[in-house]
Amino acid sequence: MSSVAPNTTIREYQEFVEKVYGTSDMRFFDLWDMFSNMLRFAMRGLKGIRKNNHEKVKVNLLVALSWFVSIVNRLSIDLEEETWKSFPYSCSYCRKCPCVCKEEKVIEKRKLPIDDAKRPKTLEEFQIMFERVYPSKSRTLEHAGVHLGEELGEFSEAILNYKSDGYKNSQFEKVKDEAADLFSCMMDVFNSLNVNIAKELSVLFNNNCHVCKKSPCECDFDTIMSFES
Repeated sequence: MSSVAPNTTIREYQEFVEKVYGTSDMRFFDLWDMFSNMLRFAMRGLKGIRKNNHEKVKVNLLVALSWFVSIVNRLSIDLEEETWKSFPYSCSYCRKCPCVCKEEKVIEKRKLPIDDAKRPKTLEEFQIMFERVYPSKSRTLEHAGVHLGEELGEFSEAILNYKSDGYKNSQFEKVKDEAADLFSCMMDVFNSLNVNIAKELSVLFNNNCHVCKKSPCECDFDTIMSFES
């Protein structure tokens, strides 16, 4: 049986997604199919914000997060490493914790040495880090949702540029940067909801695929495309 533990690391969560969903992802979906599914559930989550239905936001964004991890797996991106490089217990722009970009009007990323001694170990610890860097009290849930929508667009644009420019390494670096930014925005929404992501993933994925309960997943294309949360 495959499951997500409450104390999972980001890498362990990536490994879970690959073990359970890697086969069906390769069989049924190209990169843009997976991206469409991520958007499908992310938009349902944003609709939940508009409807003030926090349970709908939570469940749909958990599923969107897993589609996102399928994408970074397909691209062989180490999400934990890229997240730490971009957010080393500080804002990716001002390099402060908490972020002071608004006060100092920071518009370009500052480069400072990274203190690896501060690096979180588990997914929960990364979520706590993001709460400290970008305190949820400094924004509304609606603001966090709008920012998530913005980062979904920027991640899409980065992948499009990578593809249209002949799959150059320089463009792939931008894809990795945008993947980290999108992940951080997902963390911000969950923090605004006061939802422990690792705990909720351990409930949703306590027994293989959350739909068919098999590992590898045995859901066929119609099941996957008709699934609603």
